[in-house]
Amino acid sequence: MDLQDIVSPRLSGGDGEVQVRVASLVFPPARFQDYAALRKEQTPMRIKINTLWLMAVLVCSCLLPVVQAADIVRVESTSSLSQSVLGSTVIPYKEVTLSAQVPGVVKLVAGEAGSSFKQGDVIVQVDESQLLAKRNAVLAQISIAQAALQNSQAQYTRELVSPRSKDIGAMPGFGLPAMFDMFAVRPFADSFMGNYDSDMGRYTDLMSSATGVSQAQSNLQQAVSQLQEIEAALRDAKSMAPFEGIILEKMVEEGDTVQPGQPLIKYGYVKYKRLLADVPSGLVGNLAEGMVVPVRIDGNSSTMAKVSQIYPVADPNRHTVTVKFDLPVDIVAAPGMYAEVFLPEPKNGDAKVIVIPKTALLSGRSLPSVLVVNDRNTSELRLVRLGAEQGNGMVEVVSGLKPDERVIDKPPAGVSSGWMPFKNQ
Repeated sequence: MDLQDIVSPRLSGGDGEVQVRVASLVFPPARFQDYAALRKEQTPMRIKINTLWLMAVLVCSCLLPVVQAADIVRVESTSSLSQSVLGSTVIPYKEVTLSAQVPGVVKLVAGEAGSSFKQGDVIVQVDESQLLAKRNAVLAQISIAQAALQNSQAQYTRELVSPRSKDIGAMPGFGLPAMFDMFAVRPFADSFMGNYDSDMGRYTDLMSSATGVSQAQSNLQQAVSQLQEIEAALRDAKSMAPFEGIILEKMVEEGDTVQPGQPLIKYGYVKYKRLLADVPSGLVGNLAEGMVVPVRIDGNSSTMAKVSQIYPVADPNRHTVTVKFDLPVDIVAAPGMYAEVFLPEPKNGDAKVIVIPKTALLSGRSLPSVLVVNDRNTSELRLVRLGAEQGNGMVEVVSGLKPDERVIDKPPAGVSSGWMPFKNQ
């Protein structure tokens, strides 16, 4: 059925009935002998039919795709805006490796990879039974040291107040021999015998008592230091979350025996993410902290990233510099994903590249090709090799075209050599 059959009346053969179809609307049939009268009586209906026909034409014209007119443009030569594509890896904003600080058996692993924790939560705990036993032994040593210190202080005070060298009660007989010794013999010895000094004897007794006090204090301090060491070991037996984050990798299970320095888990803060790339030293000069560059995550998610850190030294073997890029907060990416970073290449003097509009490329072809207008004002098909996109809808042509050549922009699909825009419009 064509358009004329749809929008205009049609007489049917056969039994003399007529059907009127307008844009898929079916009207009731009438006898052929009443057709003339029907036409006279249905003049308003004919007006409605014409109106519907005009409306259908307008709707169809609105639904037709808008075809952009083809044009002839010249091949341009401009400064290079090419970019280098470097591989990188998505990393957490912060990442640490929690290692064992004390030997023992793993008593607790609080979660699996991906489990989240708050700052200060215990993630891994090593059995601390031996440390608790040592702690009790040190507490007993502290009690002994405190008692020894009190005794030495009492002995020093006694020697200071009541010196042993002047103790008159040390001899029997109501102290008469001691008094005779103190008031008669000792002054005589101090005056006439040069090898005896009672004051020096008292000084020696005081120093002996003071030395006992000092030794007792040192023993107590040593015991307290041992207690502090064990308390620190008890704290180290628990690996706690240094910040809010998740477990990235679990390296031990409950029951494993660990030694100091053995890695337990990898822990990271993944609310914010970064890219880590090894940039060749020749491209680092074009980067600066705070600069924004385009990136592509896992081959399909394109976004922008900001240069957050440029390492001050280069790898002497690979001649690359490590650079970190901050990703947007709402980007969907997981640590370890592959990403591509597009970095500007250095400008080498007045290097020029040939560019054409991307719309000049023929659609539906396996190899990039364009229609070039020759001197005879006719078109010829030519294959081209493309380079990097230059922005503003332009693309670099590595080979196949020369500056100032003319190409057809926005050619329709399916055209080939010989097609010209003005000749066919």
